[in-house]
Amino acid sequence: MYITRTVEHAIQRTAESFPCIAVYGARQVGKSTTVNHIFGKKYQIATLDDVNDRALASENPRLFLETYGTPLIIDEIQKVPSLLDEIKKVIDQKRMEWVENDRPHELLYVLTGSNRYELQQGISDSLAGRCGEIEMSSFSNPEKNGFEASLFDPSISALLARSRQQDIAYRTRAQVFEDIFQGGMPDIVLGNSERDIYFQSYINTYLEKDIRQIIQSSSEVAFRNFLSIIALRTSQELHYDVVAQAVGIDVRTCKKWISILETSGIICLLQPYMANMSNRIIKSPKLYFLDTGLCSYLCRWPDSTMLENGAMGGAFFETYIVSEFFKNLSAFGVDPKDHLYYYRDKDQKEIDLLFVQSDTIYPIEIKKSTSPKDPLKNFSVLDKYHLNIGNGLVIDSCDKIRPITENAFYYPVYRIGE
Repeated sequence: MYITRTVEHAIQRTAESFPCIAVYGARQVGKSTTVNHIFGKKYQIATLDDVNDRALASENPRLFLETYGTPLIIDEIQKVPSLLDEIKKVIDQKRMEWVENDRPHELLYVLTGSNRYELQQGISDSLAGRCGEIEMSSFSNPEKNGFEASLFDPSISALLARSRQQDIAYRTRAQVFEDIFQGGMPDIVLGNSERDIYFQSYINTYLEKDIRQIIQSSSEVAFRNFLSIIALRTSQELHYDVVAQAVGIDVRTCKKWISILETSGIICLLQPYMANMSNRIIKSPKLYFLDTGLCSYLCRWPDSTMLENGAMGGAFFETYIVSEFFKNLSAFGVDPKDHLYYYRDKDQKEIDLLFVQSDTIYPIEIKKSTSPKDPLKNFSVLDKYHLNIGNGLVIDSCDKIRPITENAFYYPVYRIGE
């Protein structure tokens, strides 16, 4: 069974503009399946997980590319980053031919990679201006629950239009926490794997295939401990020194490992909004897991009910919502870091999420409870900065979009990504 991915449109649009595209994302989020669904009938496919293909690509990259020709899908390209230089030569030669013959460009290569940490520099150096990049995550809320996604728009006009559409089935808070506990990994969602067995294998595979090449083998036990400690801090401010002390590593190593998790698509960092604001703003980023199922597994929560009612219920509810915003923007080819921030000052005034669109800031509060008391109390803290403040949102477990005031709305969590 194939579930249509929202990111397909971004992949196809990017493919129209570049002779090469790279689709990144954490392991097993569906990159190869999606790419093969879009291009597989017309493209050759080579996977560098295959020991023979990998050996040929490493020892004789030119012969490897000549053997497969173009157009070509290369899976797990990070295993042979030196191949990028040879791809550049092929693209430059083809470009000369296209110009000489007055022909439009063609898509020659589709690359997939599960470790952006190793590839970023290689693509920047070798394929600058030649390769479009797309980020891909595990299944989003619309993909899991069977409704069409659209690029999120927090404006009043968009909210009012959506409020008139009631064709999406309501999901209770308990059902939402089932989604949170399960996560969005395709093999789990499609019923191909049992959750706990899957995540146990996933972590082992991640360590063996992606991480062991970057960290020292003697650090593997510490890195496993690091993963669990980071999971327990989802939706919290990230203080490297505190995490480093808890794991028993130095701050420099902690920063490197956080960078590995971020570029591998395991976590995302939400930065504080700083534009034209005073130095009284807290400057630490907040950390969130992009797949709440993996995070809950690392925290050893046994089921969705205990997670919902436990001490971390609010943290996971917030993590789910922030990760869904990241997934939504990325799937439409928009960089979430250009639009998503949070606010907290030294007077402990906090706004969970700021959605920045053009020159307007939309404040968003995230509440696990339905119809929380005084949900707008912190929105006014932005007034003193003389910014262009749009309508606010309170995302909770309500059943429909409805106004709180003329400039604020309740927004149901189950409709994120609509």
